[in-house]
Amino acid sequence: MQPDTRYARSGDLHIAYQVFGAGSVDLVLVPGFISNLEETWDNPSAARWLQRLGRFARVIAFDKRGTGLSDRVGSAPSLDERMDDARAVMDAAHSERAVLLGISEGGSLAALFAASHPDRCASLILYGAFARFASWYATEEKLAAFYRYVGEKWGTGESVWKYAPSKVDDPGFKKIWARHERVGATPAAAIALMRMNQEIDISGVLSAIRVPTLVIHRTDDIAVSVEGGRFLAQHIPQARLAEFPGADHLPYIGENTDDITDEIEEFVTGSRHVVEADRILTTVMLTDIVDSTKRASELGDRRWRALLDQHDDLVRQEITRLRGREVKGLGDGVLATFDGPARGVRCAAAIVQGVRSLDLQIRCGLHTGEIELNGQDIAGIAVHIAARIAAQAQGGQVLVSSTVRDLVAGSGLRFVDEGARSLKGIPDEVRVFSVAG
Repeated sequence: MQPDTRYARSGDLHIAYQVFGAGSVDLVLVPGFISNLEETWDNPSAARWLQRLGRFARVIAFDKRGTGLSDRVGSAPSLDERMDDARAVMDAAHSERAVLLGISEGGSLAALFAASHPDRCASLILYGAFARFASWYATEEKLAAFYRYVGEKWGTGESVWKYAPSKVDDPGFKKIWARHERVGATPAAAIALMRMNQEIDISGVLSAIRVPTLVIHRTDDIAVSVEGGRFLAQHIPQARLAEFPGADHLPYIGENTDDITDEIEEFVTGSRHVVEADRILTTVMLTDIVDSTKRASELGDRRWRALLDQHDDLVRQEITRLRGREVKGLGDGVLATFDGPARGVRCAAAIVQGVRSLDLQIRCGLHTGEIELNGQDIAGIAVHIAARIAAQAQGGQVLVSSTVRDLVAGSGLRFVDEGARSLKGIPDEVRVFSVAG
């Protein structure tokens, strides 16, 4: 559940913040370039990462002035003013001393805060961060390209290649990233913030940081060069550098997200919660547009993309309405989970009905079983069974396993027995049922 958003007073401004988690250590999360507290929880990958942090810490997150839900400002804020905001949020959250976790551009603020207020900073974690702006935009040409992007394409999510390259072919995530841009800052605010960021160079204060420091960086980070992280680790006294493979800049995206979070947890608490994989019982739903390749060929790329966007909006609305969790887009379908099988079945039925208005047909498959939570993705035999059942469905049909049918007894849902099926890769036959209209 998303935590409440509150406001701390910093001078004449109001700074939006949230507090969540049950750990004994306070962890202040200093965001990167732009953020929006409430939008972050709508991003399944980011929400899961925040929940993981909340398992071992009392997390205090905020939107910097000029971004997200915090007050807008007439001119670009300085690092000093942003430090005032961090301190105001800590005061409002009744946090005397905390670990600061600075993400990307927020790392410069967190490092300066640690050097200036060691009485309030117990230790420091810098992820994907830098001391000098050149680690982010190394040349005038690259910076000029950024300003052109803001002027012409801000809010389209086209910048996903730079911050989450592993998601560049995921239209669902690109849509999430597009909204992140729009609600994080207006184009004018983004330009003003970047002009302030051009002045960042905290290299001269790094030697004054006296708190325990962990620097985390992905070796092939496209957005911020790993040399920026190495510079921080070399110049902060006794800082430890932890490098991880990968090109993604966002801490909640990438195959080794859990490894990175383990590193943070161990640094904060002195130990890490080691599990091979989190396993839970859930209902898995897969959807697939019938004859998608043929329709795409008939419509052409532009019209097909517009139709897919409408389809995605409808699917996400139904998943949200019925309290499901979108795991990922599948190009012409979606993978989602539900903690209640009846809600999953109703969601599938609503999607099948809803896409008819778009002149589309989809097929859906559902199965309830144990899954493994691997990073942002899910795995396990339950996922395979749901996928195989979906592949057996006809256009406009929702097929479920006998497990789902048995678990929704008394819900009022009606089913037709479609018989036992041999599913590829599944040793035993599975009896499937179609959802009656």
